[in-house]
Amino acid sequence: MTTEAVVRKGRKFDQVLDGAREIFLRDGFEGASVDDIARAAGVSKATLYSYFPDKRLLFMEVASDQCCRQADEALVTMDLSRPPREVLREAGHRFLSFIYSEMGQRIFRICVAESDRFPELGRQFYQSGPMTMRRALTTYLEQSRARGELVIDDMNLAADQFAELCKADLWPKLIFGLQTDFEQHEVDRILDGAIETFMARYGA
Repeated sequence: MTTEAVVRKGRKFDQVLDGAREIFLRDGFEGASVDDIARAAGVSKATLYSYFPDKRLLFMEVASDQCCRQADEALVTMDLSRPPREVLREAGHRFLSFIYSEMGQRIFRICVAESDRFPELGRQFYQSGPMTMRRALTTYLEQSRARGELVIDDMNLAADQFAELCKADLWPKLIFGLQTDFEQHEVDRILDGAIETFMARYGA
Protein backbone atom coordinates (compact mmCIF):
# COMPACT_ATOMS: atom_id res chain seq x y z
CA MET A 1 0.00 0.00 0.00
CA THR A 2 2.76 2.43 0.88
CA THR A 3 4.70 1.69 -2.33
CA GLU A 4 1.59 2.16 -4.48
CA ALA A 5 0.88 5.51 -2.82
CA VAL A 6 4.40 6.73 -3.53
CA VAL A 7 4.25 5.63 -7.17
CA ARG A 8 0.84 7.24 -7.63
CA LYS A 9 2.08 10.47 -6.07
CA GLY A 10 5.05 10.61 -8.39
CA ARG A 11 2.98 9.96 -11.49
CA LYS A 12 0.39 12.60 -10.66
CA PHE A 13 3.06 15.05 -9.57
CA ASP A 14 4.74 14.81 -12.96
CA GLN A 15 1.37 15.16 -14.68
CA VAL A 16 0.68 18.35 -12.76
CA LEU A 17 4.08 19.78 -13.70
CA ASP A 18 3.64 18.92 -17.38
CA GLY A 19 0.18 20.47 -17.49
CA ALA A 20 1.33 23.56 -15.62
CA ARG A 21 4.34 24.00 -17.93
CA GLU A 22 2.03 23.96 -20.95
CA ILE A 23 -0.40 26.52 -19.51
CA PHE A 24 2.23 28.85 -18.05
CA LEU A 25 4.00 28.95 -21.41
CA ARG A 26 0.76 29.67 -23.19
CA ASP A 27 -0.86 32.17 -20.81
CA GLY A 28 1.91 33.41 -18.49
CA PHE A 29 1.67 33.40 -14.72
CA GLU A 30 -1.17 35.88 -14.32
CA GLY A 31 -3.28 34.50 -17.15
CA ALA A 32 -2.90 30.84 -16.19
CA SER A 33 -5.99 29.48 -14.45
CA VAL A 34 -6.04 26.55 -12.07
CA ASP A 35 -8.92 25.06 -14.05
CA ASP A 36 -6.87 25.09 -17.25
CA ILE A 37 -3.82 23.63 -15.52
CA ALA A 38 -5.87 20.80 -13.99
CA ARG A 39 -7.49 20.11 -17.36
CA ALA A 40 -4.14 20.06 -19.18
CA ALA A 41 -2.67 17.82 -16.49
CA GLY A 42 -5.61 15.44 -16.58
CA VAL A 43 -6.18 15.70 -12.82
CA SER A 44 -8.87 17.13 -10.60
CA LYS A 45 -8.47 20.51 -8.94
CA ALA A 46 -8.43 18.71 -5.59
CA THR A 47 -5.44 16.64 -6.72
CA LEU A 48 -3.65 19.73 -7.98
CA TYR A 49 -4.24 21.58 -4.73
CA SER A 50 -3.05 18.59 -2.73
CA TYR A 51 0.39 19.16 -4.27
CA PHE A 52 0.36 22.92 -4.73
CA PRO A 53 -2.05 25.01 -2.62
CA ASP A 54 -0.64 28.19 -4.19
CA LYS A 55 -0.17 28.95 -7.91
CA ARG A 56 3.11 30.70 -7.14
CA LEU A 57 4.52 27.50 -5.69
CA LEU A 58 3.45 25.59 -8.77
CA PHE A 59 5.06 28.10 -11.10
CA MET A 60 8.31 28.06 -9.17
CA GLU A 61 8.34 24.28 -9.24
CA VAL A 62 7.94 24.35 -13.02
CA ALA A 63 10.67 26.99 -13.38
CA SER A 64 13.00 25.23 -10.95
CA ASP A 65 12.47 21.88 -12.64
CA GLN A 66 13.31 23.36 -16.03
CA CYS A 67 16.41 25.13 -14.72
CA CYS A 68 17.62 22.08 -12.82
CA ARG A 69 17.27 19.96 -15.94
CA GLN A 70 19.47 22.40 -17.82
CA ALA A 71 22.02 22.60 -15.02
CA ASP A 72 22.11 18.84 -14.43
CA GLU A 73 22.64 18.18 -18.12
CA ALA A 74 25.48 20.70 -18.19
CA LEU A 75 27.12 19.16 -15.12
CA VAL A 76 26.87 15.64 -16.54
CA THR A 77 28.25 16.52 -19.96
CA MET A 78 30.86 19.13 -18.99
CA ASP A 79 34.36 17.61 -19.15
CA LEU A 80 36.33 19.49 -16.51
CA SER A 81 39.63 18.25 -17.94
CA ARG A 82 39.20 20.13 -21.24
CA PRO A 83 40.91 23.49 -21.95
CA PRO A 84 39.16 26.75 -21.06
CA ARG A 85 38.12 27.84 -24.54
CA GLU A 86 36.30 24.54 -25.15
CA VAL A 87 34.52 24.46 -21.80
CA LEU A 88 33.60 28.16 -21.92
CA ARG A 89 32.12 27.68 -25.38
CA GLU A 90 29.99 24.76 -24.21
CA ALA A 91 28.91 26.54 -21.01
CA GLY A 92 28.12 29.74 -22.91
CA HIS A 93 26.18 27.88 -25.57
CA ARG A 94 24.03 26.11 -22.98
CA PHE A 95 23.44 29.35 -21.09
CA LEU A 96 22.39 31.29 -24.17
CA SER A 97 20.29 28.43 -25.54
CA PHE A 98 18.23 28.50 -22.36
CA ILE A 99 17.80 32.25 -21.86
CA TYR A 100 16.83 32.72 -25.51
CA SER A 101 14.44 29.76 -25.50
CA GLU A 102 10.69 30.28 -25.18
CA MET A 103 10.70 28.77 -21.69
CA GLY A 104 13.66 30.87 -20.59
CA GLN A 105 12.06 34.08 -21.85
CA ARG A 106 8.75 33.26 -20.17
CA ILE A 107 10.38 32.48 -16.84
CA PHE A 108 12.41 35.69 -16.88
CA ARG A 109 9.46 37.90 -17.80
CA ILE A 110 7.15 36.32 -15.25
CA CYS A 111 9.75 36.68 -12.48
CA VAL A 112 10.23 40.35 -13.37
CA ALA A 113 6.49 41.01 -13.67
CA GLU A 114 5.78 39.43 -10.28
CA SER A 115 8.88 40.71 -8.45
CA ASP A 116 7.09 43.47 -6.53
CA ARG A 117 4.27 41.28 -5.22
CA PHE A 118 6.22 38.02 -4.93
CA PRO A 119 9.95 38.74 -4.57
CA GLU A 120 10.57 35.14 -3.52
CA LEU A 121 9.84 34.03 -7.09
CA GLY A 122 12.99 35.66 -8.40
CA ARG A 123 15.09 34.45 -5.49
CA GLN A 124 13.95 30.87 -5.93
CA PHE A 125 14.50 31.01 -9.67
CA TYR A 126 18.03 32.35 -9.19
CA GLN A 127 18.86 29.62 -6.68
CA SER A 128 17.51 26.83 -8.87
CA GLY A 129 19.02 27.88 -12.19
CA PRO A 130 21.62 30.64 -12.52
CA MET A 131 23.26 29.86 -9.17
CA THR A 132 23.60 26.18 -10.06
CA MET A 133 25.26 27.03 -13.35
CA ARG A 134 27.49 29.54 -11.59
CA ARG A 135 28.70 26.88 -9.15
CA ALA A 136 29.42 24.50 -12.03
CA LEU A 137 31.45 27.14 -13.88
CA THR A 138 33.27 28.17 -10.71
CA THR A 139 34.24 24.54 -10.07
CA TYR A 140 35.72 24.34 -13.55
CA LEU A 141 37.58 27.66 -13.23
CA GLU A 142 39.17 26.48 -9.98
CA GLN A 143 40.41 23.27 -11.61
CA SER A 144 41.64 25.14 -14.67
CA ARG A 145 43.54 27.57 -12.46
CA ALA A 146 45.13 24.65 -10.61
CA ARG A 147 46.40 23.35 -13.96
CA GLY A 148 47.95 26.74 -14.70
CA GLU A 149 45.57 27.55 -17.57
CA LEU A 150 43.90 30.56 -15.94
CA VAL A 151 44.97 33.27 -13.50
CA ILE A 152 41.94 34.21 -11.37
CA ASP A 153 41.70 35.57 -7.82
CA ASP A 154 37.92 35.96 -7.49
CA MET A 155 36.23 32.89 -8.99
CA ASN A 156 32.66 34.06 -8.39
CA LEU A 157 33.33 37.41 -10.02
CA ALA A 158 34.98 35.76 -13.02
CA ALA A 159 32.04 33.38 -13.49
CA ASP A 160 29.58 36.28 -13.29
CA GLN A 161 31.63 38.33 -15.72
CA PHE A 162 31.59 35.53 -18.29
CA ALA A 163 27.81 35.23 -18.00
CA GLU A 164 27.42 38.98 -18.50
CA LEU A 165 29.76 38.95 -21.50
CA CYS A 166 27.54 36.28 -23.04
CA LYS A 167 24.53 38.61 -22.69
CA ALA A 168 26.11 41.51 -24.61
CA ASP A 169 24.10 43.12 -27.43
CA LEU A 170 21.41 40.47 -27.89
CA TRP A 171 20.05 40.32 -24.32
CA PRO A 172 19.07 44.04 -24.17
CA LYS A 173 17.37 43.68 -27.55
CA LEU A 174 15.41 40.73 -26.19
CA ILE A 175 14.22 42.26 -22.93
CA PHE A 176 13.23 45.54 -24.60
CA GLY A 177 11.32 43.75 -27.34
CA LEU A 178 13.55 44.87 -30.22
CA GLN A 179 14.25 41.30 -31.29
CA THR A 180 12.90 37.93 -30.16
CA ASP A 181 14.55 35.44 -32.52
CA PHE A 182 18.27 35.10 -33.09
CA GLU A 183 20.21 33.40 -35.86
CA GLN A 184 23.02 31.06 -34.85
CA HIS A 185 25.66 33.33 -36.39
CA GLU A 186 24.44 36.18 -34.15
CA VAL A 187 24.80 34.03 -31.04
CA ASP A 188 28.19 32.73 -32.20
CA ARG A 189 29.44 36.28 -32.66
CA ILE A 190 28.59 37.17 -29.06
CA LEU A 191 29.99 33.93 -27.70
CA ASP A 192 33.25 34.30 -29.62
CA GLY A 193 33.66 37.81 -28.24
CA ALA A 194 32.86 36.70 -24.70
CA ILE A 195 35.47 33.93 -24.78
CA GLU A 196 38.18 36.14 -26.31
CA THR A 197 37.53 38.93 -23.80
CA PHE A 198 37.50 36.50 -20.87
CA MET A 199 40.72 34.80 -21.96
CA ALA A 200 42.41 38.15 -22.56
CA ARG A 201 41.70 39.01 -18.93
CA TYR A 202 42.24 35.66 -17.22
CA GLY A 203 44.27 33.47 -19.60
CA ALA A 204 47.64 32.38 -18.25
